[in-house]
Amino acid sequence: MKPIISGEAREILARLTHDRERTNILKNLEQKALVYLVQRIPRWIKSDGLTLIGFFGSLTVLVSFILASFVNKYWLFLGIPGFILNWFGDSLDGRLAYYRQTPRKWYGFSLDLIVDWLSTILVGFGYLVYTEGRWELVGYGFVVMYGWAMLLAIIRYKVTDKYIIDSGIMGPTEGRIIIIAIMIAEIFINGAMLYATLAAAALLFVFNILDTIKLLSVADKKDKALKNHEMTGKGQQQ
Repeated sequence: MKPIISGEAREILARLTHDRERTNILKNLEQKALVYLVQRIPRWIKSDGLTLIGFFGSLTVLVSFILASFVNKYWLFLGIPGFILNWFGDSLDGRLAYYRQTPRKWYGFSLDLIVDWLSTILVGFGYLVYTEGRWELVGYGFVVMYGWAMLLAIIRYKVTDKYIIDSGIMGPTEGRIIIIAIMIAEIFINGAMLYATLAAAALLFVFNILDTIKLLSVADKKDKALKNHEMTGKGQQQ
């Protein structure tokens, strides 16, 4: 296959990312990877197939937690390819459709959110299986915080017509990397996962509060603009 030239790469990148705004710290590296990978996916693999691969990755993470709990904690290493598969499928399913110019905007949006939430439940459940006692509440809290972040993304899309899945410099990719690092740390430092997950949930709580305040401010300004527009329209009619 011929190498990607800069102009072609820019055109592909614009096609893949036109419907969303990214602010995560790994944005440039991730987008280059998407441009590279989307051209090399076999034609027989469809977007729904990639979604299934991503969901299988989440199942793999769940299995790694279960085996680490009942067999040996070194099974947490299995979570690494699990999260890689999840990133691969979740990041490329919609991008593949846009690259091949066969997008189903609302079908893809709906399916993506549903599968993302189910994947979050699987990973959270795996954490609950691995932990014991009151520490289970930390996993529950993390799932709640992540669900809050997803809800903010949906509401923001409705209010601003921009689909933003990142919270500042943090996005789903950075989240996966952090969780992988936490799982590796747990293998060598017993209890590391508990405190790290608590810190991650607390940090996500802060991000959600800030994003909620920002979103409510934008929604309030939009309401005022709509009201002014309605008043102006009534004045012109009179």
